Amino acid sequence: MRDWNVVATTRDGTFRRARELLSPAGSVSRTQFYNVMVMRVPEVEGFLDWLVGEWSKGPRFPDTIAHVRPARQAFVFHSPEEFEAKARELVLSWAPKLAGKAFHVRLHRRGFKGRLSTPEEERFLDEVLLERLSSNGTPARVTFDNPDTILAIDTVGERAGLGLWTSEERRRFVFLGVD
Repeated sequence: MRDWNVVATTRDGTFRRARELLSPAGSVSRTQFYNVMVMRVPEVEGFLDWLVGEWSKGPRFPDTIAHVRPARQAFVFHSPEEFEAKARELVLSWAPKLAGKAFHVRLHRRGFKGRLSTPEEERFLDEVLLERLSSNGTPARVTFDNPDTILAIDTVGERAGLGLWTSEERRRFVFLGVD
């Protein structure tokens, strides 16, 4: 599936069950990466509400699915340089939401091994945001200890999905696993 907007990871040995559990919400596809599937849901916010309800019904979802992260924005890239340029543009569009806040960027990379460095890309995007926020007169800070917001990026092959998650959303959507 090329146009996914959700990445889900499963617990060992539960891939088939996870697919069955998630399929009522949208199209589910296997990826080339172990215990990783992608989905296309019609509407991310509605999917999140549905998943909260399913997650709260008992252990079948939490015992099967490790994490589910919807993408609020996505793009395709073919090189590390293209990833950086497109990711930079998208994260900067979210800068106003980070004004005066504590945040950090978290990249969950699948693919591009040896070509994209997770820590380097996280630092690069943190610095891009800090510079923009400072120049706007709305400085923010990077922290890993209870940040106000986490900007999560998932890559699966040559597609990246991004989500901006507040501390309130992370408490409500326990399945995100953004850190």
